Amino acid sequence: MTGTTPAARVTELPAGWLRDHMHEALAIYGAAMGYDASVVAGRYGYAVQHTERPGFRAVGGFAPTPDGEQLVGFGYGYLVAPGQWWHDQVRAALDRRTAKRWLPGAFEVCELHVHPETQSRGLGRRLLHALVEGVDAPAALLSTPDADTKAFRLYHADGFVDLARGHHFPGDARPFAILGARLPLQPARR
Repeated sequence: MTGTTPAARVTELPAGWLRDHMHEALAIYGAAMGYDASVVAGRYGYAVQHTERPGFRAVGGFAPTPDGEQLVGFGYGYLVAPGQWWHDQVRAALDRRTAKRWLPGAFEVCELHVHPETQSRGLGRRLLHALVEGVDAPAALLSTPDADTKAFRLYHADGFVDLARGHHFPGDARPFAILGARLPLQPARR
């Protein structure tokens, strides 16, 4: 076939590699989420700290370029625990029964982003599955803008269910949905 673009390569990323390339990864985060550069810059310190959390793992998607390849998508996560900002925000958003069922020992898909110019080619799904494959946790949890987005549709198609909707995290005016899926994640049904 002429005019087709080779698929991006998906691979696990060592924590050190991600720390060294965090500015590059966060540029993708900003573009995918539509965040201002100041929001992205403020995220850097937190993202680097995340690489030290128990159960941390990361994946990257690399597209071929004339000079080699370029990071065009990434994801990372870790095991949630009380005292972590996101865990505590989610705990407050969930009813007691849901929190007890989903939070203990869960893996948070903290970030999963594909550059807008590379979206709608299956890379997000490949990154998601690579990220949670083999994770020693009963469930994967995440938060995503509570709107009919490509990401929201992807998560639902791959078995994530609504745990809370319309949640507002401090510092972002948009409502978010909190979603969960039991692991191992089942391949999407076509």
